[in-house]
Amino acid sequence: MFCKNLKYYRLKNNMSRKELASLAGISPMSVSYYENGERRPGMDTIKKLAEVLGVKVTDFLSSRDDKLEFVHGEFRKAAKLSLKQQDYIRESVEEYMNRFYSVVEILGGEILPDAPLCHGLELSGDIEKDALAMRRYLQIAEFGPVRGLVELLENKGILVYVTEMDSDAFSGMNGLINGRPYIIINGNMSSERIRSTIAHEMAHFIFAWPENMAERQAEETATAISGAFLLPERDAKRELGVRRTRITKDMTLVCREYGISMYLLVKRANICGIINDSVEKDFYIRAGRAGWKKNEPERTEREEPVLFMQLVFRAVSENEISVQKGAELLKKPYTFVMEHCFAAEG
Repeated sequence: MFCKNLKYYRLKNNMSRKELASLAGISPMSVSYYENGERRPGMDTIKKLAEVLGVKVTDFLSSRDDKLEFVHGEFRKAAKLSLKQQDYIRESVEEYMNRFYSVVEILGGEILPDAPLCHGLELSGDIEKDALAMRRYLQIAEFGPVRGLVELLENKGILVYVTEMDSDAFSGMNGLINGRPYIIINGNMSSERIRSTIAHEMAHFIFAWPENMAERQAEETATAISGAFLLPERDAKRELGVRRTRITKDMTLVCREYGISMYLLVKRANICGIINDSVEKDFYIRAGRAGWKKNEPERTEREEPVLFMQLVFRAVSENEISVQKGAELLKKPYTFVMEHCFAAEG
């Protein structure tokens, strides 16, 4: 619907209603009316708004499914995100999921696997046991690297969406769409941090969290569980040995194998008693000087969600939708969809 699409593209362009109104030659009150669905502008105004926001008129007119019910996760109280940025993240999820579910409806809802029950595990208070329980809950190997984490979740019926936010203040969030869990991730992070964030958000919706647990404690617990999920204690000791006196270059091979950062590996090594506090602190000092706190070298191949693209290609190939419709859903060029759906004629 027009009102939701207008708000989404305004937020995507990081504009206030006042700024958009000024550039489009209308009043801020008019923008407010349009976004709230109280009034609908004429086509000339729609064209002007599209021009200002750098989108097509058809982007404004794309439909939204009012049967989709969203329950978005809460942003941390200490989050350094403006209210406008928080609104954009929610609107970004809803805009994407509307496109996603439009092709799901065309192909039939049964094409999505049943998602695991949310908040179905009780916290034990033991991080290693909880991480093992999370692996069992997802029906994967109890030990060893978790490869293809995004693919794993999509095959378990958990939806993953990657957005691009030029802000270190946002890494990820989870929520529900028609009762199905989703995770949204900031794609402007390293591949290792993306994996850690996904595991962190999984912990939030897989475990039942006590209502009286402080927010900071819940975040720290979810972070600890995610680390143990990606690198269990048994694997850490097998890969690194039971005792180390310093951080050495060969440990980067373990980072690559398990898809984790050196920061996480060192933290896990300390938690598991492999290195002492002094060795851990010395690494943080040296890594900070090297600029690794924000720009640690990536060692893991980047993972991307593919389910949406696969469904659109299937719908096009089976003539359920046109190539043009597929391009609009994916927001990709017409030629991109053609190349992936039809073999070139010799």
